[in-house]
Amino acid sequence: METAFVLVNCDLGSEESVIDELKHIESVSEVHGTFGAYDIIVKIENSDRDKVRETITWNIRKIPHVRSTLTLMGIPGQC
Repeated sequence: METAFVLVNCDLGSEESVIDELKHIESVSEVHGTFGAYDIIVKIENSDRDKVRETITWNIRKIPHVRSTLTLMGIPGQC
């Protein structure tokens, strides 16, 4: 299983609507609002590494009010 954690910055006040949209994306397994440098952390899991990349590029980054993302890919065997 491929795993990625995506840190999301969004427009001020749009956190709840972005979280709601993230919860409806197929490969998203967890979504949490956060305090600090990023507004939201998203856990993505899929058996296909390309599907993980597509989820980030074509789904998460295209959500209205998402300003930026930082992706951390998991290392297989180190979980």
